[in-house]
Amino acid sequence: MSTSNTNYSKPLPDTEGLHGIFWEGARRGELLLQQCRECGTKWNQASGFCPGCLAADFDWVPAAGTGTIYARIFMHQVYWPSFKDDVPYNVVWVELDEGPLMTANVVEAANEDIEIGRRVQVVFDAVTPEITIPKFRLA
Repeated sequence: MSTSNTNYSKPLPDTEGLHGIFWEGARRGELLLQQCRECGTKWNQASGFCPGCLAADFDWVPAAGTGTIYARIFMHQVYWPSFKDDVPYNVVWVELDEGPLMTANVVEAANEDIEIGRRVQVVFDAVTPEITIPKFRLA
């Protein structure tokens, strides 16, 4: 999935600091996680320390890009005008096979097919020339 659009009007992610590493990976079509060199914990929100042991020694490692829908909601309220044509849209927590949860959307599926426990596979949506957003498709 690639829809590079220079007129993208939805909010864009913070790409500064550690966040930039994650987003650069996404732009290359790679889903990255941080992994602690001390205890092996993997996590998904750019942080300077391990949520398992608080060590500040970690690597960025590729994730398989597969997981299971852990939770889901359907947004019916228009909080941002740029989303008005998408309502109702889904927001899911995907439990990646490596363990961390990731907030995303499921694409190419009817909302009634997006169920807790369904397997998903990452896809990458190039929304601008600089930003590619990981989303998921039902497996």
